[in-house]
Amino acid sequence: MRRWACIPMMTLCLLLTACGGTGGEAGDAADARMPYRNMAGCVMEAEVSCTQDGAAWEATLQCDYVPEGETTVEVLAPETIAGVKAVLSDGEVELVYEDQCLNAGNLSSQEVSPMACLPQLMSALRDGWLLEESEEDWQETSCFRLTVDQTGEQNGKILSTLWLRQEDGTPLRGEIAVDGEIILTADFTSFSFYDTIENQE
Repeated sequence: MRRWACIPMMTLCLLLTACGGTGGEAGDAADARMPYRNMAGCVMEAEVSCTQDGAAWEATLQCDYVPEGETTVEVLAPETIAGVKAVLSDGEVELVYEDQCLNAGNLSSQEVSPMACLPQLMSALRDGWLLEESEEDWQETSCFRLTVDQTGEQNGKILSTLWLRQEDGTPLRGEIAVDGEIILTADFTSFSFYDTIENQE
């Protein structure tokens, strides 16, 4: 029997469904965002949580992000869904598990799924309209805090807030809010730009 049948269907639904122009800036915000706008890609891991209607969902996700290309997100934990992958390309998401493949359709601007959390945060850093910037500590780490707007065609208000380490500009924390409600959070445990990885080889 395929392991696919053992995956809780409610969990898979949570993976796929929603949990609910570039602004002009100068100084620290522009400097912090420049590596993300110029990058060929990046690899990251984060503890992602989703809260909706009083229910909570958490998973450890690994993401290989390629701007304007094919991005892959894989579940590392919990064990019950480890190995599930989502492939995001051209606004579409496809869920893959072993030899099974499920076309999940389009991800509209307002349908931010947990599996799309990390790519969404990277897209926000690259293209979102800057609303706020400040210097703020997160867990005793000095950070630049940026909030950007990616309101979509359906006029649903999507705000992404990221805490970037002042030391090297890598993300420490991310939050995505839809219509004023924080629905997704990401606590980054590792992050590397492609060029950093290549230089280490």
